[in-house]
Amino acid sequence: MNQITAKYEDGLKAALTNPEEAAAYLNAALEENDQEVFLLALRDVTEARGFSRMAREASLNRENLYRMLSPTGNPQLSSLNTLLHSVGLRLAVEVQQ
Repeated sequence: MNQITAKYEDGLKAALTNPEEAAAYLNAALEENDQEVFLLALRDVTEARGFSRMAREASLNRENLYRMLSPTGNPQLSSLNTLLHSVGLRLAVEVQQ
């Protein structure tokens, strides 16, 4: 990995520890209308906070958390909601503009 990529990833991970930044990042991923893109973004948020810590805070098994956030993951709504809650976020539905 080159220095520019490493600095970008470090900056992204630092930003994603902020719930407002994480929410904006996840909402942008949702706009792609692709589950794999959203799960990758959620994985980035989880990595920024640490998988072990997130698993503990969400009362999820760490291995299951890795599997849930894999490109082929298909998390249940309850698991997704629990994970989002542990980072200070929640699921919401809005009227389409």
